[in-house]
Amino acid sequence: MKTEISFLQSTTARLILIGVLTIVLLIPLTFVQDLITERSFRKQEVISEITAKWGDSVLLYGPIIKIPYTVHYPVKNTTETVSETEYAYFFPEQLNGHIDVNTTAKKRNNYEAVVFSSSMKFDGTFTKPDFSSKGIATENIQWDKATLLIRANNLKSIKDGMKIKLGDKTMSFETATSDPATSVSTLETPNFTISEYFTDEKLNFNFNVAYDGSQELKIVPIGKTTSVSMKSNWKSPKFTGYFLPGGNLKKSDDTGFEASWKILDFNRPFAQNYFGDFPELKNYSFGVDFIIPVDEYQKNERASKYGFLVIGLTFLIFFVIQSISKISIHIFNYTMIGLALVMFYTLLISITEHSSFLKAYLIAGISVVLMISLYSVSILKSKKFAAFIGLSLTGLYSFIFVIIQLENYALLAGSIGLFVILGLVMYFSRKIDWNAVKEEV
Repeated sequence: MKTEISFLQSTTARLILIGVLTIVLLIPLTFVQDLITERSFRKQEVISEITAKWGDSVLLYGPIIKIPYTVHYPVKNTTETVSETEYAYFFPEQLNGHIDVNTTAKKRNNYEAVVFSSSMKFDGTFTKPDFSSKGIATENIQWDKATLLIRANNLKSIKDGMKIKLGDKTMSFETATSDPATSVSTLETPNFTISEYFTDEKLNFNFNVAYDGSQELKIVPIGKTTSVSMKSNWKSPKFTGYFLPGGNLKKSDDTGFEASWKILDFNRPFAQNYFGDFPELKNYSFGVDFIIPVDEYQKNERASKYGFLVIGLTFLIFFVIQSISKISIHIFNYTMIGLALVMFYTLLISITEHSSFLKAYLIAGISVVLMISLYSVSILKSKKFAAFIGLSLTGLYSFIFVIIQLENYALLAGSIGLFVILGLVMYFSRKIDWNAVKEEV
């Protein structure tokens, strides 16, 4: 005998109610995502505190010859002129750099930052400054007020006094200016008569710098030919900036890396000398990022973005089992299952802070799968269905883990996986009578 059932007892009503519950569970899932973001910000704060005390990122370029000259401007509607002092800047003909970087990990609580100590040796040559291209008369050039410049940031982390040997004489640098907008400071030598140093067509120089820093180390290729080699014990370098190293790059999981750059003047988008204003060149730097390559919080964030998919598919599996087997599952049971799925992400983030993401994912995944599987035995009254639920959740979490690990093929793998899941749902739900309004009694 068949009796009429109300709409609230129908398959459609149950499906709508489950859909509403899925949307409601987005609220605690959002709280979990906010927690992940908060912990990620906390990590960055701790890293910033560590690096600020040890030393921030390093940017360095120089030396540069700076020579003042006088320019006479006519005063409008008069025969008088006004004299102003401007500056000419000349870059090296050849610049060679040899950089050794030793990295160490500094820990505070559950967080870790990479810092380094670097030893940099530079040498090269200057050619005689030439003002003829600008038509500047020799008598207007203040040869006796020449200086050398080095541009750098993070000055507090320079370990030894900055000195340069120009020809056969040694000069010291002092802080001249600091630009808060770019965080780059200018170091400058006392005035000297540059014509006394050029006894030949070329003038040799060399200087050394011992620098503590973190995050990145960058150099600007101001030489007409710039050759830089870098050696470090860091095993996961990320080469950044305007230029990449040459083909003789060596990387080893045991000893670190060795890299070299050779940059010519026509490889870069700035000139060899400037008259008047000095340009900002930090955007044309090259170097290495010294950061921990695996961001566990980023993986947690990516995993949480699939939370809606996991909850929806899990509810769909229970709903299909309920519809096929005629087993009654109360909305309270769905709520408990949904909250258990949300708890997966709180377990994941908390365990990750004390272990690796892989271990945390395994522990959180196994815990939630076991909890829901055991709970399913009581509400489904069937070990067979409970085992199916456990296998389905295991497959779903494995699928999500693979997508998180992939970068270039994440979209492809995700699309194929969802297509397969859709096909399985269509297959198992093909015999459900969605239009049924009567039930057997």
